[in-house]
Parts: sequence; C-alpha cells; structure tokens
Amino acid sequence: MRIQQSAQPPYRLAVDDPIIAIRNLDLYYGEAQALKDITVAIPRRQVTAFIGPSGCGKSTLLRCLNRLNDLVDSVRITGSIKLEAMEINSGDVDVIELRRRVGMVFQAYNPFPKSIYENVVYGLRIAGVRKRSILDEEARRSLQSAALWEEVKDRLGESAMALSGGQMQRLCIARAIAVNPEVILMDEPCSALDPIATAHIEDLIDALKKTYTVVIVTHNMQQAARVSDYTAFLYLGEMIEFNKTDLIFTQPERRQTQDYITGRFG
Repeated sequence: MRIQQSAQPPYRLAVDDPIIAIRNLDLYYGEAQALKDITVAIPRRQVTAFIGPSGCGKSTLLRCLNRLNDLVDSVRITGSIKLEAMEINSGDVDVIELRRRVGMVFQAYNPFPKSIYENVVYGLRIAGVRKRSILDEEARRSLQSAALWEEVKDRLGESAMALSGGQMQRLCIARAIAVNPEVILMDEPCSALDPIATAHIEDLIDALKKTYTVVIVTHNMQQAARVSDYTAFLYLGEMIEFNKTDLIFTQPERRQTQDYITGRFG
C-alpha cells in the first residue's frame, strides 16, 4: 500500500508500505473539534514524532491509534485509520487485540504494584499464557530489549516500585514489548525523567525501531530531532507539515513550522 499526501505542502512526502495510514480524520469532543482532516502515513519500523504546542492535538492523535479515546465521553471520530488492512474504528475490531498490536507507554511511568517479573509478563498472563518456561523466556527477551535485563536479572522477584524513575519507564516499555506488538506509542515518555534517564530512553528508542514501529509525542524539539526519522507538526488540531525529520528542522515548507521550531511561538 502506498499513501500519497496531497500535492500541495505540507504533504509532498510519499510513504511506501506504511504500517498505519490515516485519511481525513476528524475528532470531536461534543461540538468542539480537536482534530481537523488529518491525513498522514506512519512509516514501518521508523520513529515518527508528533510535535507542536500544548493543546494542539498531538496526544489526541496518538490515542486514536489504539482507540484510547474510546474511554472519553462524547468523542466522535470520522475518517479512516488503517493498521495494515484493518480499519481501526470498525465496530467488529477486537479492541483488546488492537491494543496488543499497538502498545502504549505513558508520560507518567505506571508500573503495577507487583514484582518486576509479574509486571513484564502481565499481558501474557491476560492472554492466557501459563507455561512458566515461555513466561521466563519472554520476560528475559523483553527486559533485554528494554535495556534493563542486566540491572534487574537478579531481583526479578522484588517490587517494581523500588526501581528508579528511569528504570520504571524502561520496565513499562518491556511490559509493552512482551506481548509482541507491531507498533509502540510513547506519549512524552521522558518528561518526568532526569537527563541521564532520558538519554537511556532515547538510546532505547533508536534500538527499538529495528523491530518495531515507534510513534512518539514530545514537547521537546531537540528530542524529536535526535530520535525520530519523520516528524509531524500539529497546530490547533491541524497537521501543518509532515516530512523527514532533518527536512522539518532545516528546510520546513510552511512558515508556521519555521516559526515554531525557531521559538517564535509555542
């Protein structure tokens, strides 16, 4: 599948074989429109960043990708979001299965009040996996993928609440990885972390894209420039520009994008 953006800026970029294709997406909270005619393709096994000022709709758009907005009263969505060939908002979609395929890591790290081990295998247990050897192997694999294994391999039975903030966030990433998603959504995953922990997460994001598609919301433009391959700039619910990250930050096509990345507003 190939989704070609409109011939006019900001959508000159064509993405071959996107894993997620969004067309003409509108989202309303009651009568208030929060997202306006969003059309964009999310490249497979790349990092795509959503940037823009607070309240521009970037987290709302992110939550559309695994239907977390279903949990908000009065939400109405029109348009199309396809994960591979599956229309995400179809009434016959199994939302639990969708959220297995499209995992989520939140701004505030949220480990369960359980052991490190039980945090990682929680999703597998919910899915009915009971064989200890499988749980053990997936826990090891996921913690290694989240660059946490060496730090916790001798304390898997200890409470996850004893970890540092950065370790908790990597544990939440391991928990998302354990159920073998195709896409990992990250909503400002470093905003509560110190610079050292942030660097660990950014290195991890770079490693994860070898296996997963990563979509990240960040208010930190320097972080978007460091970790992402593609960047979408949103403003007042509209997607102003989408392109390869180096072009967004060095040769933006829209004046609004230029003003935002140079600090003239936002």
